[in-house]
Amino acid sequence: MQKKCSKKHLSFFLCIVLIVAMALCTTGCNDGRDGKTLSESGQAGNAESGKTLGEGSKEFALTVTDQDGNETAFVIHTDQETVGEALLELDLIAGEESEYGLFVKTVNGITADYDTDGVYWAFYINGEYAQTGVDATAITEGDSYSFKVE
Repeated sequence: MQKKCSKKHLSFFLCIVLIVAMALCTTGCNDGRDGKTLSESGQAGNAESGKTLGEGSKEFALTVTDQDGNETAFVIHTDQETVGEALLELDLIAGEESEYGLFVKTVNGITADYDTDGVYWAFYINGEYAQTGVDATAITEGDSYSFKVE
């Protein structure tokens, strides 16, 4: 009789532990965006949103908005002179050199190819469409920079 009771108690205890472990795992997968997990928000495989990258005395904010409207925010630290140099150094952007400067095709691992998809990465400074290319834009403390698929 004692063994049956002990087995029931042990089974009940193990079930409770399993439920608590599953709840903790589910909560741990949430990245804080309205209950969406990383895979639901389309951010898997990219640098983490809100992450601080690089080292250096200069700091600026960078936001990347993909074609679905998902935003990823970064705080960049660097000693480079231009936004383009800093982002190239951190492998956040890639593209092709042209007579007008760097034509950015990939940002945070996401490629936007105008020739293939009819979309491109637009560069913004403080929310306004940039008048200079990313590789010609000097880093200004307090300014925020962003790339958006358009």
